[in-house]
Amino acid sequence: MTEWNLFADISDITAWLDNSNPTGPHEDAMRVMKLMEEAGEAAAAYIGVTGQNPRKRVTHEMDDLLNELADVAITALCAMQHFTQDETVTRAYLASKVDGIIKRSGITKAGVH
Repeated sequence: MTEWNLFADISDITAWLDNSNPTGPHEDAMRVMKLMEEAGEAAAAYIGVTGQNPRKRVTHEMDDLLNELADVAITALCAMQHFTQDETVTRAYLASKVDGIIKRSGITKAGVH
């Protein structure tokens, strides 16, 4: 079994989006707005899972929520890749952010003493 290269796939998806859409400030804004749209869909799925809307009750399952959260993550990474246009830079930004959270939280990384 081969190891999955998430960042290579994100780079490929972003290149496909970049080649399918016009370039410029409007497209840049669309990448950020698409992330907000996906986040809204995740919020709606959570409301549907919990039955928070008394008129609609439970309308979603946990699988729906998890798929929407995956959409948010992929869309965020593709937006980052769109702006960096460099898989290594995108990876470095994400790694730096994760490392900062790990350090601030006091989490001890597995295998690191």
